[in-house]
Amino acid sequence: MPRHQYHHVENTEWDLPTHRATLNFEGEEAFLDQKDLPMDFYDAKFYPYNPPGAAPILAIISKTHVIVCRVVEARDSPIEIIRLFRSEKLNGDIKGQGDANIACCWALDAETQRPLLCVAGDDANITVHDVVAGTVVKTFVGHGSGINDLSTSPANPQIIASASEDTTVRIWSLSPIHQKQPCVVLLGGEGHSWDLLSVAFHDNGRYILSSGHDQVINLWALPDIPQEHIHNPLVVHYPHFSTCAIHSGSVDCVAFLGDNILSRAAFEDTIVLWRIEGFNSEDPPPSPSEAPTTYDPKQNTRSAFGPGPSSSYPAQYTRLLEFGAAGCSNNFFLRFQVFQAPGRHPVLAFGNAKNKMYFWDLERLTAYHEFKAHVLNPGRNKSKPIERPSWLQLKGGPRKDSRKGKGIDEASTVSIASTPVPVPADMDVTGTCTDMATVLAVHPEIVQNWESMYSMNHSHNHPLKPHRTIVLNEKQNYKANQVAWSPEGDWCVVVGDYNRACFFQRWSGQKPRPGST
Repeated sequence: MPRHQYHHVENTEWDLPTHRATLNFEGEEAFLDQKDLPMDFYDAKFYPYNPPGAAPILAIISKTHVIVCRVVEARDSPIEIIRLFRSEKLNGDIKGQGDANIACCWALDAETQRPLLCVAGDDANITVHDVVAGTVVKTFVGHGSGINDLSTSPANPQIIASASEDTTVRIWSLSPIHQKQPCVVLLGGEGHSWDLLSVAFHDNGRYILSSGHDQVINLWALPDIPQEHIHNPLVVHYPHFSTCAIHSGSVDCVAFLGDNILSRAAFEDTIVLWRIEGFNSEDPPPSPSEAPTTYDPKQNTRSAFGPGPSSSYPAQYTRLLEFGAAGCSNNFFLRFQVFQAPGRHPVLAFGNAKNKMYFWDLERLTAYHEFKAHVLNPGRNKSKPIERPSWLQLKGGPRKDSRKGKGIDEASTVSIASTPVPVPADMDVTGTCTDMATVLAVHPEIVQNWESMYSMNHSHNHPLKPHRTIVLNEKQNYKANQVAWSPEGDWCVVVGDYNRACFFQRWSGQKPRPGST
């Protein structure tokens, strides 16, 4: 029988990004001067409201600057700078002390639908920029300390959330109705006891996640946003779910993945996927009165969903998977992002503090489970042919991506599988269940390698290895503060130390249609 050969198919949903370019903004006289240096980037967000097929628009945030650029297909540089906002907050302090910019999010003007960029930081205010006009249109004031994260509601581009060092989350409205009192909801009270670091909306806009230095992760059910002017914000004193048991350090990034949750903490080399038992976003949201109180301060977890805490009841939360992200345990403020769009594969991306970028295609976990059920499980019908997915390699290990003309940095090493698995030259491998089962029975190390990357049965002691690791060619250790995905998943950008933004391109030219493989 002929040996099974894998031929790469261009532009499929299984493709993972490759390194396109690293841009160093230091010394760019067009918008920086020496008194601003050194400059680190803390946040990056793509504009989510462009029509399909339009060139992505990206905002990059440093202590002193807001850079708005267009991502383009070009050989010399992947961006065109279209707007620059310089902050006067630091007054030329090159040590970076003062009211630095930390976070940003996009919104839309309720009347004109013009793009608005909201920027916040150490001064505890949110500055709203009209990107087209290049002007500041409003400033939100209310927090008592610095703001570390901003998020826009996926259900309403006029609603944003801010996470502050004053231990509260505030929900702000850009609607003209709320012009006199833009803070419409205050999430505080007994939720957090220390600085907040991360905030995230659920896709339906009714739930908020918050986390911070107290290692607590909270889920809040938002009350209905008033459709008329209010004199004071609605106050929610208790979250509807709260736990400090997922992580042992400061939780600097949280996000929803459907109704599940992804979170990451300082001093840990993993990203955890977990779920709140009984939580279903399709159910009516619980009222503020249903939130559990802190009547028992010894409880590590409190939940308004599912049964109460008792040894005879199921757990209040369940850890599902961990993703291994080595090289970041002693660092703080490293943020992942998951690309999520209808009909597309969800892809988790994360940059560590030692020049590495990690990617996991979460659709591969399901596909591997199905392949394994057909081929590896005993008692199954092995006569039905099934093709091995192209990314399930019989040979693995580091390789150089040498495709010319793709704008790929050839100094970047791409590893598809961490452990090389040799297959004897005289072994015939076809795509049928029978032949694959025979090969894998003879070479269990191949299955072990696949399990280390794709199995959904891992305990928390065995985090999944990345499906792709890209090593950046940097002389110094590069710490990645934030990852951003373009709305269509064709670009991934990581920003961090030394004025650098790293651009990763998933496809070149025509993108695959949603749902295609």
